[in-house]
Amino acid sequence: MALSYKARRRWSLFILLVGLPVYVGIVLNLMTSIGRLPFVLELLAYVALGVVWVLPFKFVFLGVGQADPDAKADDS
Repeated sequence: MALSYKARRRWSLFILLVGLPVYVGIVLNLMTSIGRLPFVLELLAYVALGVVWVLPFKFVFLGVGQADPDAKADDS
């Protein structure tokens, strides 16, 4: 079932305001529990984990910044 434009906007806002901070907390806990890594490995881990979070939500964020395709155009 495809989400409507309004639903995708709401979900994207929820993901960014609630889900992302929770994910950051989990990643920081994970990285501190692993211990100190060499700088390059730690940098690569943070970059990879910074990109990986968006992959499951890619379909939610697609087209959210565009105008509502379902809105009626006003010719006034």
